[in-house]
Amino acid sequence: MESDFSKPIRNVSKMQPLDNYLSGSWDALGSGAPVLVALAQLSAEAMVTLDATSHISADLLMPESKAILYAAKDRGVIELKGVNAAFEAPSRMLAVYVELDEVQTIAFRDPNHPETTVRFLEGFRTLCKNGLVMHHIHRDFSLTSRGFELARTLTLDEVQPWLNKGTEFGLHD
Repeated sequence: MESDFSKPIRNVSKMQPLDNYLSGSWDALGSGAPVLVALAQLSAEAMVTLDATSHISADLLMPESKAILYAAKDRGVIELKGVNAAFEAPSRMLAVYVELDEVQTIAFRDPNHPETTVRFLEGFRTLCKNGLVMHHIHRDFSLTSRGFELARTLTLDEVQPWLNKGTEFGLHD
């Protein structure tokens, strides 16, 4: 029996909702959209539900969360990025990048120890959940006023071991 491959298997106008989602989402998946959307929603929910006067103690945060806060204390700019062109999978994973100043950034990723990258992403999730970070557009987040306040209570000594897990680079690196 010969197959006629010139005819579609089914009419595209009768696609199921899941078919539409899957056909249109491959590029979104490639840029980490599901995780970015989840984190944006988590930070938005915290903005709406948390009392503006309530405060979280830094003692309740993971060390990775504290390191992100401390790194962002001056500028407050945080970006989540993956490196699609990287050869090895751990190097392509979404990671937390914090602008230290106008020219220096620290990336909390370790291609040799993927768990480090994941722990910092989890630390970032905790910041979103506690209203310390807000989403702006696409991959861009920042500290909230509550986040700035808490970040400025942290000391370098308490976060240095986790800051050492990041990689600093400048505009021309």
